[in-house]
Amino acid sequence: SKTLVSQMQEPNYPTGQLDTTDMDERQKTRAAYQKYLKDYLRCVAAIDENVGKLLEFLSNEKLDADTVVIYTSDQGLFLGEHGYMDKRWMYEESLRMPFLVRYPKEIKPGTVNDDIIINADFAPTFLDYGGAPVPSDIQGRSFRANLQGRTPEDWRTSMYYRYWQHGDRPAHYGLRTKRNKLIFFYGLPLDMKGADKEPTKVGWELYDLKTDPFELNNVYDHPAYGKVLKKLKAELLEKKKQLGDTDKKYPEMLELVKKYW
Repeated sequence: SKTLVSQMQEPNYPTGQLDTTDMDERQKTRAAYQKYLKDYLRCVAAIDENVGKLLEFLSNEKLDADTVVIYTSDQGLFLGEHGYMDKRWMYEESLRMPFLVRYPKEIKPGTVNDDIIINADFAPTFLDYGGAPVPSDIQGRSFRANLQGRTPEDWRTSMYYRYWQHGDRPAHYGLRTKRNKLIFFYGLPLDMKGADKEPTKVGWELYDLKTDPFELNNVYDHPAYGKVLKKLKAELLEKKKQLGDTDKKYPEMLELVKKYW
């Protein structure tokens, strides 16, 4: 919260400087949060209004039936959830990305697809819709069929995440499936430029996203999740191997994994 307050006290802050004169720390935090949220909602409203203008234009020009309209963005932001602002954690609020698509020719309006899609899939999907060939060496795959309700049998059932830049948030990586999320907070700077040199406490977190969608209860040490945990750890290692993120160049990392795995 101190970081948020200091950002909004900058004279070049987009909507003007926040005056925190005579405020104590709690009052500053509240004022900064209210300003931040107001600015965020103004931004969302402006996007909504202009997407509406775009859709109206396509309709008026009779282009709407033959145009794929996609709305997506960077990962999400914390607006106070878990006590955080900004992003860069593996929790749902900042892990997930919005993706809305309109194409009545192929996609039934109002449908929702819950397959695990990652941003590396965006490029091959866009190329697919554009009728362009997808390079064989491109990462990710088109999810055009998924959006039509024809999910391939070999579609991924988990995804890997890593936050390298150890600092305000400890460096960590993990695995998310449809039901669970496993996170390993290793807290080492490794050779990341600009990272804090001091390691942080090593720890694991495991969440059952079905019973605990807001990730408030870490069940890593719960006996009932023993088998699930063993399976997730094995899958996490396999996913790291598949992606070439094995940490072989970091002996200190391998020692840490050996000690805490």
